[in-house]
Amino acid sequence: MSTYNTAFTSDNLAGVSPQVLEAMARCNEGQADPYGRDKCSRQAEKMLSDVFEKDVRVFFVSTGTAANCLSLSSITPPWGAVLCHHDGHINHDECGAPEFFNPGARVLTLDGVDSKIDPEALKWGVKHRVGDMHSSQPATVSLTQATESGSIYTLDEICRLGAITKNSGLRMHMDGARFANALVALNCSPADMTWKCGVDVLSFGATKNGTMSAEAIVVFDKTIAQEMSFRVKRSGQLGSKMRFMAAQMLGYLENDLWIQNARQANAMAALLKSGLEKLPEISVVGSPQANIIFCKIPKYCADRLLAQGFHFYHSKWEKDVVRFVTSFSTTEQDVQHFLSAIYEAVSYQKAV
Repeated sequence: MSTYNTAFTSDNLAGVSPQVLEAMARCNEGQADPYGRDKCSRQAEKMLSDVFEKDVRVFFVSTGTAANCLSLSSITPPWGAVLCHHDGHINHDECGAPEFFNPGARVLTLDGVDSKIDPEALKWGVKHRVGDMHSSQPATVSLTQATESGSIYTLDEICRLGAITKNSGLRMHMDGARFANALVALNCSPADMTWKCGVDVLSFGATKNGTMSAEAIVVFDKTIAQEMSFRVKRSGQLGSKMRFMAAQMLGYLENDLWIQNARQANAMAALLKSGLEKLPEISVVGSPQANIIFCKIPKYCADRLLAQGFHFYHSKWEKDVVRFVTSFSTTEQDVQHFLSAIYEAVSYQKAV
């Protein structure tokens, strides 16, 4: 039984879209200026400007952690605090990298249902100990879109949080590791989901949705672009052969591949969710809208699935809670195969 057909651990398990590999091969012809001064890099930045309907600065980096932490460090002073939801990726899954990239700065967490910051909690957070020289000062608000639990901020929710942020004189960052999945679920424009709601800088994720190792920091507020350029270099993220990272982004964006990939991942998650909801023994947690599903599943069922060679995170967050993630490479056959195994596990237990 192949790992590809049985893995629902993460969308990072998927390979690279063929269109992205083809774009890299095209970029491999001849010589090119290093450090982002090449034709592919300029073309990719222009394409992203078109995507976001705004003249943006783009910095390509190799990981989402680098994209998040460089973005935050460029808009947060060393005495500043980054406000995020307590389920936020930068709080739980970056190994302290936000503080490492910006020594002295802190990540402070806020509450809210479905892993989304509650506006009232943010109103409190942006005012907490402002002016107190003994405390970290609120400086930046960071949203994860789609969230770590698979929920999605609506445009109204983003704009409301953006208004609170801007009215308080703070900056706004969006962690878009699964930006495309949120975008297709909302059926809106990238501009509407970002700078039109007050986002200053975006971590534009692509690796989970079809590229090999290319993430983009999209800077909407160009006043921070120069500082960002120095921080990218200082962090070791200024690739000498940047054209190959840019080429990945070109292949990703051309002919709306990124949208098609996200639609496939979301559709397979919806299919999986529908199948799970038919079983009273299993309960879906929260309101998944993208390509991540959390659910409570009996231990006997999880154990049987794992023994059969399926892969997924289990009991990492709390007892008997599992996470299933679909990707652009997940097929309907994969999902139906998995659901059949789940149904069989439940039926087997009833028969025992």
